[in-house]
Amino acid sequence: MKKKRFMLGVLAMTLVIPSLLVHAAPATKSSETDEQASTEGEVTSKDEVVYAKLDANGELEEVYVVNTLNVSEAGEIVDYGTYSSLNNLTDMSELIRADDHVEIEAQEGRFYYQGNMSGESKLPWDLSITYLLDGDEITPEELAGKEGSLELKIETSANETVDPVFFENYLVQISLTLEDEIYSDIETEEGVVANSGKNKQITFTVMPEQEEELSLRADVVDFELEGIEIAAVPSSMSIDAPDLDEMTGDINSLSDGVLDIHNGVGELKNGIAELNAGIRSLQNGSEQYKNGIGELANSSSELVSASSSIDEALTTISQSLQVTDDIDLGDLESLPGGLSQIASGLDEAAGGLSLLREHYSVAYSTLDKAMNEIPDHQISEEEIQALYESSADAEVIDQLVETYAASQKVKGTYSAVKEGFDAVDGTLQEVSGAIGEMSSTLTQIATGLATSLEDMDGMNSLAQLEEGLSTLSANYGEFHSGLVSYTNGVGELSSSYNDLHSGMSGLTGGTTELENGAGELHNGTNQLYEATSNIPEHMQEEVDRMISEFDKSDFEAVSFVSDKNENVNSVQFVIKTEGIKIEEQEEVIEEVEEEKTFWSRLLDLFSRG
Repeated sequence: MKKKRFMLGVLAMTLVIPSLLVHAAPATKSSETDEQASTEGEVTSKDEVVYAKLDANGELEEVYVVNTLNVSEAGEIVDYGTYSSLNNLTDMSELIRADDHVEIEAQEGRFYYQGNMSGESKLPWDLSITYLLDGDEITPEELAGKEGSLELKIETSANETVDPVFFENYLVQISLTLEDEIYSDIETEEGVVANSGKNKQITFTVMPEQEEELSLRADVVDFELEGIEIAAVPSSMSIDAPDLDEMTGDINSLSDGVLDIHNGVGELKNGIAELNAGIRSLQNGSEQYKNGIGELANSSSELVSASSSIDEALTTISQSLQVTDDIDLGDLESLPGGLSQIASGLDEAAGGLSLLREHYSVAYSTLDKAMNEIPDHQISEEEIQALYESSADAEVIDQLVETYAASQKVKGTYSAVKEGFDAVDGTLQEVSGAIGEMSSTLTQIATGLATSLEDMDGMNSLAQLEEGLSTLSANYGEFHSGLVSYTNGVGELSSSYNDLHSGMSGLTGGTTELENGAGELHNGTNQLYEATSNIPEHMQEEVDRMISEFDKSDFEAVSFVSDKNENVNSVQFVIKTEGIKIEEQEEVIEEVEEEKTFWSRLLDLFSRG
């Protein structure tokens, strides 16, 4: 019995001594702390790592912060923050929790402690995770173990109730690990897919100040998902400005090319203005020519009628002078007067033709000058195509090309009929001269006839007169036939020229529109040049703006738990969602009573004692 008690005493001592040693250590440390209680410690810097747990839909469940204090001088430290509970991760010393701060007795070096935040805590970002299976939304609990076509959506947005400094300056990285046995045909537009052993790692990056809608699609079997890992760190990388010299050099070349186009369009505009002025002069000259040729055509019938009368009169006189026995020489006394009247009529006709020739000459000269003022530029198809490719107004270019073709057609038509126009003046001069000569001849005949009648000695003189008038009548008949052919030609020319003049009038309207369009085109190329000439400056401004937007290298960290904390070195966020797992069935294990060994029976013996 004494041996039993001795062995129990030894066993009891074995269990108690370690316990005493454990409780003795904090007591020693506590006594050391009490000696330093009056000393105020100093912290050179502080780091915070914010840990958060979300459910599978992204709802916040738990937040705690691991604080790292770099203590340069041991003593009492005050760290600000409101926590529901504390956990010393450095030593066994007590942490005193006040309303908005924590009191710590810390030794020199790094001091770690955990502060658990209340359930009302918020993160700087709101996350929403949605699952769709075969197009229908499904809860995480229902999704476990399912198969089909999965779409997973993650939406990030700013939490307006939290200091925006984190949302504005932190880069958020979202990572998912997808097991090869579960996921296949993975597709994502916003994420980066990488191999992680036999699995796939999907990484999404959300830039500062950005709210995103992220998604991935995959075919799944026996669906399970490890927790989604989310890390947020300051986007403190410095962004170097790119070298834009080569690019801006090319743009300057483009701007110079646009300037050349603008200058070319200016020259084209001036040329079109000259063309339009020439076309207007052409129309005025054509109008005068049309009126003149019309008057000539209208007076042709009168001229032919008068000539026909003269021809008939000459024929009648010639026939009446045939020598017969019954001729009455007294009737011949009226012949000189009749011939003088014919000569006078011919003089009037010659005068009318001379006046018509004068008007025709002026009109034709104006027309010819206007035609010659139409520019004879030869524009190739390649040049026209280059103009279409110059970003100019296509409708204006169509008008340019149409007017250019019409002006060239008019000029070509004029060149083809110019020989006929030239012949009209010479013909009018010849006809007028011939009529003048006939008038002079008739006047001489009338004068000679009057004298001859006074001195007429008989039938011999009458026979000579009859012979001369017959010759004159025959020659005038040929002249009259030519005059009829000429007037017919003038009539056809007048009718045809009306069509030509109508075309010229239409051409004038087209060139006026063309000149206006060229002016608009010139204004457009000027605006294009002004826009392209400033592109290098605009590019540099845009690059600087984008760099300033994403370059957070000047960001200074602030505390997440309290704005009273100073010397904050870094604040990081580590967030993870709850995974989705297939629930395992519990196995019922029947307990089999094992046969007791000697030692177990010995222990039973002591326990009973």
